Amino acid sequence: MTKKTKEAAAPALPLNSILDGDCIDIMNSLPECSVDLIFADPPYNLQLKGELHRPDNSKVDAVDNDWDQFESFKRYDEFTHAWMTAARRILKPNGAMWVIGSYHNVFRMGTELQNQGFWILNDVIWRKSNPMPNFRGMRLTNAHETMIWVSKTEKSKPTFNYEALKALNEGTQMRSDWVLPICTGHERLKNEAGDKAHPTQKPESLLHRVLVGSTNPGDVVLDPFFGTGTTGAVAKMLGRDYIGIEREAEYRAVAKKRLAKIRKFDNEALEVSQSKRAEPRVPFGQVVERGMLRPGEDLWSVNGRHKAKVRADGTLIAADSKGSIHQVGAACENAPSCNGWTYWHYRRDGKKVPIDLLRQQIRSEMRAN
Repeated sequence: MTKKTKEAAAPALPLNSILDGDCIDIMNSLPECSVDLIFADPPYNLQLKGELHRPDNSKVDAVDNDWDQFESFKRYDEFTHAWMTAARRILKPNGAMWVIGSYHNVFRMGTELQNQGFWILNDVIWRKSNPMPNFRGMRLTNAHETMIWVSKTEKSKPTFNYEALKALNEGTQMRSDWVLPICTGHERLKNEAGDKAHPTQKPESLLHRVLVGSTNPGDVVLDPFFGTGTTGAVAKMLGRDYIGIEREAEYRAVAKKRLAKIRKFDNEALEVSQSKRAEPRVPFGQVVERGMLRPGEDLWSVNGRHKAKVRADGTLIAADSKGSIHQVGAACENAPSCNGWTYWHYRRDGKKVPIDLLRQQIRSEMRAN
């Protein structure tokens, strides 16, 4: 008789921590299909030729760090292929990823995303309201960066909080061009010498919009190029779990200090506007069953021109039609469709009240339970 061996438990995710090391190796060590969202701000591979100076001859603190240097486009493409392969493995089936880059690298990343089977949902232009000017005066001011939002596969169903983004945009559908400032002033982190802690620190406003729009509280957000921790800071505030990967000790130290000061918003503040399609479905018959409206009670149209009677099975009967609240409303208006919940009203104390208030009452009770 052979002895059964106990299967090893899957390694636990190192939630809310900053991991030291190469992002490819670390992502390959994490459990498969374990992360909800990845936000990746990889090296830009800037092709800078010499130092940059302002008109007053002061030196520009440009991105000239070793981690941004690649000997050729081929080496950069190999690096991109490797980290995206590792990232795709750890994404959940309905997971998604955002990558951000400049004109130096974003097109190469876009090609690799499609080669690997990611499905592009949107490209988003982050238009900087306060961009750094082109000091040499040889090109246009580089006033934007591009983000690419992808799902793991074409059939994935990633989180998209449409109504929440619409609310952020004063009730107007969020567009794919976002006007937000770069890091300046109090948000720009400094090192002990008083210099910028990181040359490409992203503003919290950018990550706030990304995470509110494409994650939910409790989701796991991974940033393989963590830097000084903007992704982690916003994730922590918004009640998401984060995993940061950063090989530079100086950046890890700044991020750790930053994250220690962050406090999560209270649960009520973390709730966002939901799509009406996500609300629990309430049949009109349930309103009748619960006695909130009685069979035989009259309903009036929103314009007051039509009247219908409630029947015991949750249908209505009007002068020339009978059927659901939607069917009868459409027939009364000679329209192809009608939202009966907002069209029909009942009378209480001499006032017309939309029947939708009764639906909202039931939904409120369902959420409480």
